[in-house]
Amino acid sequence: MKILRKFNYSNVTIEIVQDDITTQNTEAIVNAANSQLQHGGGVAGAIVRKGGFSIQKESTEYVKKYGPVKTGEVAITSAGNLKAKYVIHAVGPVWGEGKEDEKLRSAVINSLKAAEELNLESISMPAISSGIFGFPKDRCANIFFKAIKDFIDNNKPKKMKTIRLCNIDESTSKIFLEKSFDYFEVGLDER
Repeated sequence: MKILRKFNYSNVTIEIVQDDITTQNTEAIVNAANSQLQHGGGVAGAIVRKGGFSIQKESTEYVKKYGPVKTGEVAITSAGNLKAKYVIHAVGPVWGEGKEDEKLRSAVINSLKAAEELNLESISMPAISSGIFGFPKDRCANIFFKAIKDFIDNNKPKKMKTIRLCNIDESTSKIFLEKSFDYFEVGLDER
């Protein structure tokens, strides 16, 4: 795992890493999902390939029971064979569908709320919607950091200790690193 930046904000450690989300040892990982929770490509496909078909089976059962997951909302399954305990399936917007910023912000906030409700201490999140859904990466990073800051400021998480922003590709990781300085100044823990 390549840690690009690690800092504390209001008793929560935020990490920006370049790595494979399927190998993370956090209690939950976030999947960039579609509303039908069909995990064929991108991050979703990688999670099912590594974690096992049980993740897809639980996802299919969820949709049968509750219907499609609305954009900006989340569903939770077990993590199969992954190191994590849970997969939080966050449905981000497709670029061009309208109100994309608001929907992405909701997906990020709802992922963090789900982890808090599960009493988890750690979560790894990819750049939701910035891959095959076409959301511009720099805009995505801005929304992520605003949402994380708002979540911490407004919810004062009791259990959450680590929020890891994990992307496998170097270009997305660098954008998240650069944008992090716009929202979180260099702290004493980084000097």
